[in-house]
Amino acid sequence: MCKISAYTCSYIFINFAALLKEKQTTIRIWTFFAKFENRLGPIGDYAEKSPGYFAFPKLEGEIGNRMKFRGQEKIIWSLNNYLGLANHPEVRKADADAAAEYGMASPMGARMMSGNSDNHDLLEKQLAEFIGKEDAMLVNYGYQGVVSVIDALCGRHDVIVYDAESHACIIDGMRLAPSQRFVYKHNNIEDLAKQLQRATAIVQKTGGGILVITEGVFGMSGNQGKIREIAVLKEKFEFRLLVDDAHGFGTMGKTGAGIGDEQNCIEDIDIYFSTFAKSMASIGGFFAADKKILTFLRYNMRSQIFAKSLPMALVMGNLKRLELLKTKPELREKLWHNVKRLQNGFKERGFDCGTTNTPVTPVFLQGGLYDAVQVTYDLRENYNIFCSVVVYPVIPKGQIELRIIPTAVHTDADIDETLAAFSAVREKLEKKLYPQEMPQVTEATI
Repeated sequence: MCKISAYTCSYIFINFAALLKEKQTTIRIWTFFAKFENRLGPIGDYAEKSPGYFAFPKLEGEIGNRMKFRGQEKIIWSLNNYLGLANHPEVRKADADAAAEYGMASPMGARMMSGNSDNHDLLEKQLAEFIGKEDAMLVNYGYQGVVSVIDALCGRHDVIVYDAESHACIIDGMRLAPSQRFVYKHNNIEDLAKQLQRATAIVQKTGGGILVITEGVFGMSGNQGKIREIAVLKEKFEFRLLVDDAHGFGTMGKTGAGIGDEQNCIEDIDIYFSTFAKSMASIGGFFAADKKILTFLRYNMRSQIFAKSLPMALVMGNLKRLELLKTKPELREKLWHNVKRLQNGFKERGFDCGTTNTPVTPVFLQGGLYDAVQVTYDLRENYNIFCSVVVYPVIPKGQIELRIIPTAVHTDADIDETLAAFSAVREKLEKKLYPQEMPQVTEATI
């Protein structure tokens, strides 16, 4: 009979226990990830249906009014390249020269530690002067910047009051902040006043402050935020105003300086924000405000303190973009020529474009999910029109939104072809000619 020593038994037991613990840990890990298999979210639920077509499509070629999608040329209405700067020759040269001189690594480190430069300071100075504020502060990404600024500004004693159609970056910023928050109906000043009454009652007890957040131009509807009307409420309530003007900067106002220029209300905006990703066709963003506010943010915004500085090549490229934005009004004039021609054309044909008064051009149709994807597929495959489609839960059930972004590089021919195509698909939709199923996107069409 084989005898096993106490040491060997102990060794076997310890290793068995370790193996069992490892297996239990592995099971827990896989259980954690398994929940995602059947819970992909309202958009992710359609991940396996035509991947790379309705979600994560790949546009190829030079950024412009016409690009290739799956090997075929399409008129592109989905890019926020409002002023056509993405492939402007002066911009391309500035980007190339800056990349050659500085590379993409310089400056190294966070701005506060070792990533500052005279060019960063110069871009901020020029942005502040253009917007009409005392100071400006660069951020690496627009989305990241808005999330982080709300977290930095708002504490547990404060209250945030925000527009119901605020962008996802605003919502995520509020999730980080420990503040109480109230939402007001989109652009409804009367409801905003009610929420400010509730907020005021709270801060009178906590000793905190109130931050109102809205957008300059709402990216889905194209509506302008009612900044001047919001500002009037400062006579009755004590609050500060943060405006996300991502779609307004470069497109709105006599000079292109955004919603403050358009509504002559920049002094009423306490903190102005815009990204470089829209009219500037670049990366990064900025805040403009009084110097004391931005001094606080420079030392307290975690996304900037703990992140590498905006690369010099991008800073130099953004300086050139800002120069063109200021000195070439013909770019903005061409944009608005296209906006008016397109929106008037839709309205003359009886399409519902909502209440947009900006370049953002929504076209609303009636139908369900299958109608939406069939219309989008038909526009792309048979009319060579590429635009974004929006359905529930972003908009109410039974509605389809086809969102069109006009740019300065679109032509009259692009607009005429698009209007004709939309009329054709609307007729098919009204006659219920579209099958109630997902389009068959095969390898042959890829």
